[in-house]
Amino acid sequence: MLISPLPSLCSSTSTTDFTSLMQNKNLNGAPTITNPVKTANHQDKQHPSQEKPLVLASGPRNRELNRKYKSHHDQMICKCLSLSISYAATIGGLTTIIGTSTSLIFLEHFNNQYPAAEVVNFGTWFLFSFPISLIMLVVSWFWMHWLFLGCNFKETCSLSKKSKTKREELSEKRIREEYEKLGAISYPEMVTGFFFILMTVLWFTREPGFVPGWDSFFEKKGYRTDATVSIFLGFLLFLIPAKKPCFGKKKDGEDREPSLRMEPIITWKDFQKTMPWEIVILVGGGYALASGSKSSGLSTWIGHQMLSLSSLPPWAVTLLACILVSIVTEFVSNPATITIFLPILCSLSETLHINPLYTLIPVTMCISFAVMLPVGNPPNAIVFSYGHCQIKDMVKAGLGVNVIGLVIVTVAINTWGISLFDLDTFPAWAMASNITDRT
Repeated sequence: MLISPLPSLCSSTSTTDFTSLMQNKNLNGAPTITNPVKTANHQDKQHPSQEKPLVLASGPRNRELNRKYKSHHDQMICKCLSLSISYAATIGGLTTIIGTSTSLIFLEHFNNQYPAAEVVNFGTWFLFSFPISLIMLVVSWFWMHWLFLGCNFKETCSLSKKSKTKREELSEKRIREEYEKLGAISYPEMVTGFFFILMTVLWFTREPGFVPGWDSFFEKKGYRTDATVSIFLGFLLFLIPAKKPCFGKKKDGEDREPSLRMEPIITWKDFQKTMPWEIVILVGGGYALASGSKSSGLSTWIGHQMLSLSSLPPWAVTLLACILVSIVTEFVSNPATITIFLPILCSLSETLHINPLYTLIPVTMCISFAVMLPVGNPPNAIVFSYGHCQIKDMVKAGLGVNVIGLVIVTVAINTWGISLFDLDTFPAWAMASNITDRT
């Protein structure tokens, strides 16, 4: 209630329309209410009455908005950009077989379960997943823009034509200064970059599929895999020195005594610190779980219990499996989810005489779509820690990205995935594994 501190008021104030108390105004970003109580001067009755705006304290939400963001539009942009970075990191990881721990666990388990299958490699996975990632990035951009910024796509695309504000110029200057601090490319960075390009080329050319690869130069098959390239080039990084060798020549001012020890680019101590040992343990645990399921007969029992799904078409079985893992992976880590479901889905595919890849590949990709909660994957947790997004923002945006990914992966596996992996037939390597499990 607003109480006037004046001891006396004009008689006309008693008939004041107090409904004007509900009229809100904005004074420097703070909500105000116009005070209709008119002050009067006893000495000068002709003095005009004055209305004094009373500034009210803004609520917690308005104070937070004024402190962090200039406007509500800026707040929406921060949310959109933060979540877009997280989703782009997740979607981009689908492109290569080494992009996510989920795909690595899938590949190792698949090769262990079906050793005679030489279908999935770095090249075939890239050919299948690259269009998916590209389409998902475009569609997700439209979804995020519509959710946070509305349908004004034309205005967004024309922002680059507008003159930059002083704040934007200062930000650009700061980014340029930080970039210049990086300096020129060092010798270890050049070696690492060269090895990375070489490793990618060797992965693509090992078994391209349309032409013979370098694996055909060797007589015995099955000894060269994608891991062979990684181990060999990684081993070389333990031998190459971190400093550029001068071959006995010393520059002016340098110590002319030969160095007794040269540090390599990677030391074993650095390797121990940065190596994701949890992935190795999870993969090994997955092998133990799969072996235990076979030995105990659990895989066979699960397969018989799922015979009721034989009346459904294969695409419906795959869709149900993708929906199930998409829900579970929001609350359980991605490696744990795929480790649990891989043996079950292999048994299901063999029982229903479906190509295992027709189920395993879409499920592997859908497990990576854990984008609705901060605990889903590390990018979500990092973005959430900055405080620009709330749980409800991540749930709304992530639900749309989940649906987009589910639809695109389902379409991909039923179009170019069939011709790429021969998914319309039950392969011989799956039959051999099924017979081995039963015996």
